[in-house]
This record gives sequence, C-alpha cells and structure tokens, in this order.
Amino acid sequence: MSETAPATTRIPSGRLSLAASSEHVALGPLDGRYSGAVAPLVDYLSEAALNRDRVGVEVEWFIHLSDNAVLPGTGPLTAEQQAGLRKIVTEFDTSSVKELADLEKVTVHDVKAVEYFIGKRLAALGLERLKPLVHFGCTSEDINNLSYAVGVKGAVEDVWLPAARTLVAKIAEMAEENRAVPMLSRTHGQPATPTTLGKELAVTAHRLTRQLDRIAKTEYLGKINGATGTYAAHYASVPEANWQDVARNFVEGLGLTWNPLTTQIESHDWQAELYADVARFNRILHNLCTDVWSYISIGYFAQIPVPGATGSSTMPHKVNPIRFENAEANLEISNALLDTLGATLVTSRWQRDLTDSSSQRNIGVAFGHSLLAISNVLGGLGRLDTAEAVLANDLDHNWEVLAEAVQMVMRAEAIAGVPGMEDPYERLKDLTRGHRVDAARMQEFVSGLGLSDGAQERLLALTPGKYIGIAESLVDHLAK
Repeated sequence: MSETAPATTRIPSGRLSLAASSEHVALGPLDGRYSGAVAPLVDYLSEAALNRDRVGVEVEWFIHLSDNAVLPGTGPLTAEQQAGLRKIVTEFDTSSVKELADLEKVTVHDVKAVEYFIGKRLAALGLERLKPLVHFGCTSEDINNLSYAVGVKGAVEDVWLPAARTLVAKIAEMAEENRAVPMLSRTHGQPATPTTLGKELAVTAHRLTRQLDRIAKTEYLGKINGATGTYAAHYASVPEANWQDVARNFVEGLGLTWNPLTTQIESHDWQAELYADVARFNRILHNLCTDVWSYISIGYFAQIPVPGATGSSTMPHKVNPIRFENAEANLEISNALLDTLGATLVTSRWQRDLTDSSSQRNIGVAFGHSLLAISNVLGGLGRLDTAEAVLANDLDHNWEVLAEAVQMVMRAEAIAGVPGMEDPYERLKDLTRGHRVDAARMQEFVSGLGLSDGAQERLLALTPGKYIGIAESLVDHLAK
C-alpha cells in the first residue's frame, strides 16, 4: 500500500525585505520592544554617545593644552573660542552622527574621523593655525578609554544606580509593611522555624544595598600617555613639558582617576571590578525573583490584575507572574555579558590587541538588560498583595515546627537541674519526624514533659505564628 506524502506547509517566500524598509526595524529587543525602558542609557552607552564623548575628550584636550601653554606657540583661548569648541559637543546631534559616519567611510577609522570632524570647525573659531593640536600626542586608545570611562560613569551614576535604588527602596518599604506578618520558613523546601515576611524581604534589601554601596564607590580610571604608555611622542616633540602632570590634571579634570602605568590601553581592571559588582547585584535580584515567584505559586502573594490585560491566551482565570519571569531572563542575559566583559577586558596580547574594542561595544546591552530587569521587578512588586490569611493557615497546619523550641527549652531545663529532660532531640524526633502535629497533640506532649511551671507556661502559649523570635525588630537594621 502506498502512503500519501504529507502536505508541506511553509511560510510563503518572496516576502518584502524589512531591512530595506524606510522605517528603522530593530534587530534586538532593547532597540525595539523594550526601547522605552532603556532609553535613558542611549545618552551614555550608545555608539552615538560614544562618538559625542570622543568629540568631548578631544575638545577638552585641545583646550587643556592651549590654556596651559603646554606647547610653544599656544596660549589661553578666548572665552568665545572655548565656548565655540564646547558647542561642538553640546550641539552634537543626529546630523553630527551622520557626518561622522560619512567621514569614517573615508578614514575607515572611527577616532580619525572624530579628529577630522573637529578640525573642520576650527577655522570658524579663528583656530585654523592650531589644527595640528587636535589629537596631539594621542593614540586612539587615549581618546577611547576616557570616552568609555565618561560614558559608563554617567550611565551608572545617572541612570542605573537611581533605578536600582528605587527598586531597593520599594523592597525595603515592603519589608516595613510586612515586618510583623508571620510566615512559615522553608529550609530545603521543608517547613522550618517561622520568620516574618518583612524580615525575609529585609534580608534581600540589605544584600542589594551592600552591592549598591560598592558600585557607588567605583573608581573610573583613565590615561592619556601615548602609543605604548611611555609619553615617547610627547617628549620627542616638547621635551620641556611635564607630561605626567599634564596628563594627570587632564584625566582628573574629567572626573576620573588617573592611571599612571599602562600599555597602549588602559588596563580595564576597573571595568571588570564594576561589572562583577553589577553582576552580583543582578544575581541577588534574580534570587528575589525566584523566591517571589515561588511565594506567588503557593498563594502567599496575590497578584493584582492589570485592567484589560490577558494572563493566558486560553485560560482566562490566570494572572501569570510574567514580570518576575522576564526579569530572570534579562538578568541572566545581562550577567552573561557582564561576565564575558569582565573576563575579556583584563587581558590583552602584549601592548595591544582589539578584543576590548569589540567587547566594549556591548556594555550598553549588558546594562540595558539589567535596567530592564529592574523595571520588570519594580512593576511586579507594585502589583502584589500579601495574603495574610494564607500565611496564617500555613503556619497553623505545621505545629511540628515548634519542636525546635520545645527541644531547646528542655535542654535549658536540663542544665538548670530539672529531672526527666534527657534526650530531648530524640523524643521530639519521635513525635514529629514524618508526622503532622496539630495544636492539641503538641500541647499534650508539652504538658506531659514535667517542665518547670514557667517553662511550661511559655511553651503552651507558643504558636507557630508567635515563634518568630525578634524577626520583626530585625527589619530596623535597614534604617541604619
């Protein structure tokens, strides 16, 4: 018997080219679907921002050399000339981006294009004679390392850190609101000594705050010392200048820390340190996402539906924890890039190779996915309600967690000389291990132990919901 071949179904060929469309079609989600969430980073970590910062570094180097009369034949610029030079930076726009791109097609070198871009504007400022001063003594990496440092510093301090601090403040606010809400702990996934929801959130807020404090103290290093870090061209051309002082003052004037010892490149160690700290923040936040997702799944948190939103395409009852799931994915992508950057940037063959050049073009992507995750988590936390009745019911069904308290009281009683308190662990194990114990059974057991009156009274008054130690007051550490 012959078999009939199945019909072939495929998407039609001959489709219109989206790449050829007059409208910009993003290849990646950060420039498309999620562009609104990461837009503030464009002013610091995009290719256009890098070029603007390159122009800014070149302009400030020109002014620095002139105003300090470092080279014979130079001297302080007029206020109008300085303002005119700086307008090249402040008025850098999309037409400037296009002009630089056109120049680079000729130079086939991005930093050389920046040099020509600035040089074209000097005549209008009466500075044509000083055109050779643009990029004086510099290798491309002198401009690039400073431009990246300025851009990353701005992105972290002006965009990423404020967003991260807003998120941590939200977690701390939730910790305060839930500081007295008892919650069953689960160590190894099993019922364990109760805590409070607020205290557990406070743990995460405290961990994240420590990372933010480290990130806020980041040193952003820079150098401007020539082709192999020896100032050889500087001293060959102007031997009487103190080029180390000139370089240090310039780098520090940009708000950076001067690195006195480099090869052709600034060693990028500070970047690896920063990215490790941001990745650690991401990992702690990822842990929060998985915990909150799990709490939602067992009903500890109820999600507030977004009006008009669809939770599932086929199951209308569902409100899925998608913000936390999306955040997990974005944090993982961010960390994959941050880890790669940290590993790649600290190595360079001999005095220079270009692995760092390609790698650094992805700094914005790494921070973009982290920033998007922060936005996701903040949105998710804002639509949670604590289901206190569910938490209380869970505690009431797990009286066996008081076995720890009973055992410790028995140990204390034994030390105090109360008879009959031997083998407390084994006796509690026989009562509770693998068994559910209700209130009546636990209180019956306690009453038959022969405890001192005070100890028995304390234990009989204890419930799983009250067995939280000083969890509530521990939240106060967030304010310190």
